Amino acid sequence: MEMVKLTINGIEIEVPAGTTILKAAEQMGIKIPTLCFLEELSSVGACRMCVVEVKGARALVASCAAAVAPGMDVQTHSPAVMEARKMMLDLLVANHPLDCMTCEKMGDCNLAELCYEYGVKESIFKGDKHHYPIEMSNPFIVRDMNKCILCGRCVRACAEITGQDTIDFIYRGFNSKVAPFYDEELVESNCVYCGQCVSVCPTGALTERQMAGQGRRWEITKVKTTCPFCGTGCNFDLNVKDGKLIGVTSNSSAPVNGRALCIKGRFGWDFVNNENRLTTPLIKKDGKFVETSWEEALDLIAKSLKEIKEKNGPDSFAALSSARCTNEENYLVQKFTRAVMGTNNVDHCART
Repeated sequence: MEMVKLTINGIEIEVPAGTTILKAAEQMGIKIPTLCFLEELSSVGACRMCVVEVKGARALVASCAAAVAPGMDVQTHSPAVMEARKMMLDLLVANHPLDCMTCEKMGDCNLAELCYEYGVKESIFKGDKHHYPIEMSNPFIVRDMNKCILCGRCVRACAEITGQDTIDFIYRGFNSKVAPFYDEELVESNCVYCGQCVSVCPTGALTERQMAGQGRRWEITKVKTTCPFCGTGCNFDLNVKDGKLIGVTSNSSAPVNGRALCIKGRFGWDFVNNENRLTTPLIKKDGKFVETSWEEALDLIAKSLKEIKEKNGPDSFAALSSARCTNEENYLVQKFTRAVMGTNNVDHCART
């Protein structure tokens, strides 16, 4: 593997050829701010927040899209770089609502974090602002294009992760925006409501409708778990407040699915809080179901299965598993059926 030596902030480093300046800096523990960049997506260098100063270059360089070169001398936080980043934030905030106190994304907004870091309270630029209507026409995603910074993350996520190409940039100049074909609403498009666009949005332009008003981001506890809807084994974070599930968000460290989720995994969790959901084992006594402990319920099941096997033989028993179980759970079902009960009468519901 070809290696390249360069200097970043006066320190020499050697990285594989083709590595971006951004990744090389990260290996040194140097944090370069980004808005449009995301590890899982292609790099476009659109937001210019990641610019760095490269000795000999005619202008500042977007570190997320520029590869290292032998002998390159990079400054990541020079006065020129810091001034340019603050100017970019000024430009972004110039056409961005400053309603952070009531924004659903407050506490998890990349733009707000950078404005705090660079001391940008309001824009020095005055002029027209967009006044798009907030799109509330579907039950899963709230779209507030007034808060869109045109980073393009949602566009690339829809194309590169989901493969739908539902949204793209339309119009030009001040009127540029992200929208489906013909500038229609999502409910009129081929959107599959996977929510990938929501998971990558760095501002409050795209948020989960089910989580609206349920709690501030810093009040939420995230619990990583496995999706129950099929055997793929996708991981996600349960968002819990006051002991109650209020939503599901992506976990980019998930080994199976990364940030990707389907509509069921991301938005189909409301059954958890359904008032009709059984939360305690029930045993029928005197013709009526009564609540009991897990110990008593499992002992009764084991005793009954043993009696059935002894009285009628192994083939009198059959197990029906579910496509909503994990692969591990389905394996245990068939192993129990064959090894413990002694029959091959095992099936599943996936064919439905």
